[in-house]
Parts: sequence; C-alpha cells; structure tokens
Amino acid sequence: MQAIGLCRFSYPALGGFQVEHDTIEDRIAYLYEDARLEERFRLLETVALPCLRAQTDKDFILIIVIGDQFPAHYKKRLEALIDDLPQALIHEEPPRKQREVMKEILNDARKDSSEPCLQFRYDDDDAVAVDFIAKLRQAAADCAPLLRRHRSVAFDWNRGFVAEFGADGIAVADLFRQFYVASLGMFIKGNSPLTIMNFAHEKIPRFMPAISFSDDAMFVRSHNGFNDSRQKQVRQIPVTPISAELEETFRQRFAIDVDHVRRVFSAP
Repeated sequence: MQAIGLCRFSYPALGGFQVEHDTIEDRIAYLYEDARLEERFRLLETVALPCLRAQTDKDFILIIVIGDQFPAHYKKRLEALIDDLPQALIHEEPPRKQREVMKEILNDARKDSSEPCLQFRYDDDDAVAVDFIAKLRQAAADCAPLLRRHRSVAFDWNRGFVAEFGADGIAVADLFRQFYVASLGMFIKGNSPLTIMNFAHEKIPRFMPAISFSDDAMFVRSHNGFNDSRQKQVRQIPVTPISAELEETFRQRFAIDVDHVRRVFSAP
C-alpha cells in the first residue's frame, strides 16, 4: 500500500497559518526572513530528516512543498539536505489556498487512485520514531475488516516528547497528546478523493473511525522561536536538560544525536 507524506516547508499559503499577515507579500517576507529560515534548516537537518533516513520501512514518499518564490540559494541548500533521502521530493507552488493545493498535491501523488493508500502530514521541525511507517502499515493490516467498511480511518500514536534544541543540546519533557500532527496517519480507500489535509488534525476523530496507540514514544514535538501555533499565548511546557538515558532513547527511537544538534546550532 502506497504511503505518502506531505511537508510544507515555509510554503506561503493563503490561509493555514495562525500568524496573520495583511498581504501575501508580508507573509512571504516573514517566511523567507534569514533568521527564521536558518532555524528551520537547522531543525530540518538535526530533527526532521534523520528519522526519515532511518525508517525501518523505506517504502514511502515525502513531498516537500515550497513556494515558487523560494530563494534560489535556500532551494539549493534544501536539495543538498535531501540528496541522500531518495523518498523525498521538492514540489513548488505559487501561493494558493492551503487546503485546496495540499489536497491536490496528495491526490496527484497517488500512483493508482483506484487503490487505497496511507497518508501522513510532516512538520519540518518535528520527528517520528524510526518505525513509524512500519507501524502505520501494520496498523492498517491489523484493522483490515474496519478498513473495508469505511472510506477513511485514522491511526494515532499519542506518546512522545516536547523538546527544545540549541547550542547547549536538547531539553525535553514527556508528552501525551492525541491526534497531534506527528505520528498521525490516515487510510484512504481506493477511488476516494479524501486526503489527510481535508481535516484539522485534532478534529479528525469527528469524521472517521480513529484508533489510538499508547505503547511507545512515537514523536518529538519541537518548541522553537518560530512555531506558528506558539506565536500567540499558549500553555508553556517546562523542559529539562536531556539525561544520558534519554539521549540514547533519542538516538535509537528518533535518530536524533545530541552532539549533532550542538554542532549545528553552534555554527555562526
């Protein structure tokens, strides 16, 4: 069964942001500001991409959506970062309505629309466990009778970590959160135009059967200076410096190496 992931990398959509801008030009200027993009690239390199390279099931694709005005030197940097990740491809789009364009991209990526597929969203500053694709595929197999009766079914892994990344390394806190973007997948039946982008992630159980798993830590949620969802007043989650034991967990479960984090975030 085809597995398709979608990552919006500073794509200047019309809508889809909690930080509001008066014009699309203002949004583009905000998204492409050097300090912001530098942080996004550092998180992409140290957090988001390593776990994808290390997936135990490598049969998936990740579509990275950028704007058609994305600065050329940053596009080259992005291409270099994914050069050793054959599952990743870059897709350029002009500014369009967020849900509309993302649904179109996902449906166009299906090799055969008459066949079912699995889909997931992927934020450029988060990580999933190295067995996420394998677990998503296994969950679909385990739930085959349910899948036959519904045009879509959601699969949610609700245990993970909040983490902050910087020159000093990693600070973390345990997190239980249901139907978060990371480690949330969706089955779509053949001949259905539905996509995971049809739904706000936390509202997805309102529209389809949804199964949650709490067995393993499955995601790392990055808190940083440019989280769109955290630019307004939100509940703060206190974090503490990562322990030696958790360092090993991050290496084994998420392919995140604290020394790599320190090196990248210490660079000028």
